[in-house]
Amino acid sequence: MKYLVIGAGGTGGSIGAYMTEAGKDVTLIARGEHLSKMQERGLYMETTKKGNYTVHPIKATDMEHYEEQPDIIFVCVKGYSLEDTIPFIRRVAKESTIVIPILNIYGTGSRMQEQLPELLVIDGCIYIAGEIKEPGKILLLGDIFRIVYGVRNPEEIRPELFQVAQDLKDSGIEGVLSDNIRRDALQKFAYVSPMAACGLYFHVSAGEVQKTGEPRDTFVKLMKEIDALAVAMDVPFLVDIVTTNLQILDALNPEASTSMQRDIYAGKASEIDGLIYEVVRMGQRYGVPTPTYEMIADKARADGLV
Repeated sequence: MKYLVIGAGGTGGSIGAYMTEAGKDVTLIARGEHLSKMQERGLYMETTKKGNYTVHPIKATDMEHYEEQPDIIFVCVKGYSLEDTIPFIRRVAKESTIVIPILNIYGTGSRMQEQLPELLVIDGCIYIAGEIKEPGKILLLGDIFRIVYGVRNPEEIRPELFQVAQDLKDSGIEGVLSDNIRRDALQKFAYVSPMAACGLYFHVSAGEVQKTGEPRDTFVKLMKEIDALAVAMDVPFLVDIVTTNLQILDALNPEASTSMQRDIYAGKASEIDGLIYEVVRMGQRYGVPTPTYEMIADKARADGLV
């Protein structure tokens, strides 16, 4: 199948690199110096699992110059850039194209489906610790690289979705076709949102949250508030979310941080609305107390973070 990956950061760039290595037909959409470096020299991968190497050549272009019709589109942009992808997807997609958003923000697939009613837009999430180290270079920390995706309605399942899992496996990526993506995506959100909120509040990376102390205790409190939301939303987790996510955290490189933190520290737009403020709104909608999130949201607003 023909794959298109919109966004070539730590998530999209890593997907593109691994799938290209495996001989899959995949094109990355990027821009600026990051794009030009990939076109000139390929994509340099600095990883703790596979060492350092360059994937060259790698198919990469910008939205304006992409003229193919993909079977599968992975959307790997930040939540604040999502709207920019909609007209582009409409232009390049064919009737059978499947769109798989892989964003940190919960419920992205449903929102995109409303804007792209002619296509099948499902939901997805990813477990990875990656970032752009510099233009043309991706830093990938840790061993975990898992993509979970699935349809919200069972009647929407298609054979291509099983092929995606196989193509990801061929590429060294764990691909999981979920039978309850609402739960599984919320489970991922129950890691990335508390980690982003905790990291921002204490201004720390993973290493400080791996230690016994206030940051770790706060991380646990945040996860428990998401756990209560999951019950109220009728998608209770099938695992102990605190134990599960602490295991994920403790396996990370201590230097790992969330993309929301990095964007805020760099003075860029961030996903703070979807990762922190939205949880407070969800608590209000479902009648679930979120005092720890509210504390962090209040501090973020006081610091002028919107």
